[in-house]
Amino acid sequence: MNASPAGDGAAEQFPAWWRRWRPGSGPAVARLFHRLLALISLAAWWSLGVQVRVLIGRRGLLPAAEFMDAVRAAGLWPWDVPTLFWHFHGDGLLVAGTFAGASLSVAALIGWRPRVCFALSTVLYLSYATVSREFLSFQWDNLLLECGLLATFLPRDRRAPLIHFLFRVVLFKLYFESGVSKWQSPLHDWRDGSAMTFYYETAPLPTWLAVAAHHLPVWWHHLESRAVLVLELVIPLFVFGPRRLRLAAAASFGLFQIFNAATANYGIFCYLAAALNVFLLDDADLKRFAPPAVQPPPLRPGPRWLARAGAALFLLVSLVDALVVFTEPGGALALAAPLFELNQRFRLVGTYHLFASVTRERIEAQFETAGADGAWTEHDLRYKPGDPHRAPGFVAPHQPRVDFQLWFYGLQFRRREPSYVTALVEKLCNDPAAVQPLFRDQLPLHPAAVRIVFWQYQFASSAERQATGLWWRRARAAESRDIACAGLRP
Repeated sequence: MNASPAGDGAAEQFPAWWRRWRPGSGPAVARLFHRLLALISLAAWWSLGVQVRVLIGRRGLLPAAEFMDAVRAAGLWPWDVPTLFWHFHGDGLLVAGTFAGASLSVAALIGWRPRVCFALSTVLYLSYATVSREFLSFQWDNLLLECGLLATFLPRDRRAPLIHFLFRVVLFKLYFESGVSKWQSPLHDWRDGSAMTFYYETAPLPTWLAVAAHHLPVWWHHLESRAVLVLELVIPLFVFGPRRLRLAAAASFGLFQIFNAATANYGIFCYLAAALNVFLLDDADLKRFAPPAVQPPPLRPGPRWLARAGAALFLLVSLVDALVVFTEPGGALALAAPLFELNQRFRLVGTYHLFASVTRERIEAQFETAGADGAWTEHDLRYKPGDPHRAPGFVAPHQPRVDFQLWFYGLQFRRREPSYVTALVEKLCNDPAAVQPLFRDQLPLHPAAVRIVFWQYQFASSAERQATGLWWRRARAAESRDIACAGLRP
């Protein structure tokens, strides 16, 4: 079958082997990706909008106003801290900005100047990522920024081989860099097959399907671990291969992300990673599912020098970023440090190393308050494990940022509390209404004390769940940290 898009008659002049290797993605693929990216961006903006006040609002955990005051006091410039919220960052504006981002996503979805919409949305999302600091520091936040930047240069009415190639580069490095990180794991847990025996139980926000997956035989988990290495180190090479290999890669990556989404909540990541698979398809593949009456717009030639310059810069930054991360510092890499630092600041070319090692235990921080009588009451956050009788749920594409970050806190709970945990304890004492949206039950207005209790969580067995209704078993992992609220009140 000829994989060349309609209207590209020049491709018929090439030999058959070239047509098999030559990617046939064009305007039809671009239009489909624009729609998918618009939907995913809309979900990202909605998720941020419902929690932006508690994250970085005036009464939030990491107020944007305090951060920007410190930035200006340090003598930094917008070039150093890229955000639109340099002077104006009130709660109303922060919420309005998420509505603006959502509106841009809707406009792109219906086809109104999508490239302009993605450009504005990317600048706006970078602004939030900068002032939100660790709350928007996830690799899928970087992936959304990277895809938004490239979508700005993705035409819908003509072929653009260079931009399509760059999207395939993003897809390649998303998996291959993660595979390299797993192969280099100091625990050797992916190579010895043990990684997946712990993964489902210790993933940040598992679903109830993860419980069933965790209890599969050990031999299956060992097979999964090694299969992931094949999927991330070998299958990505198919991205640049002939059509049949590209389709095989698209099917493999798609099934992988479906399984990821079924067993854990990673916000928009699984959906965005799956959306990138469309660049492994040809326009001819999409025409099979398009209504016959719908005719694509005529193809137009476009300027090539700008795309080529952008492609060269993108590939250069990607190479430098990967080399700095995966090689020892010093030598010739020192010359590339300014370019690396520039990319770190603007976060437009990402490096991906998802689950390089799998943690072996799950430690959860439980917040409790005490009244005047000294009795302690547990307060469960809405989404992370708390009550052992509560089943893990499906949350994505929403990503509860505080619940997610507390998983990282559990990995290093013996160290000093991060600033957002300190702020959360202070809010529980002095301003519980500000953090009430994070919790399932009603917080007391004037607690006498707050403490953090650390529990080790494990999935209950099927027999235990049938007998007791438990989804989790838990045991105290460390002494609690008690904080008297009187010492925190102004």
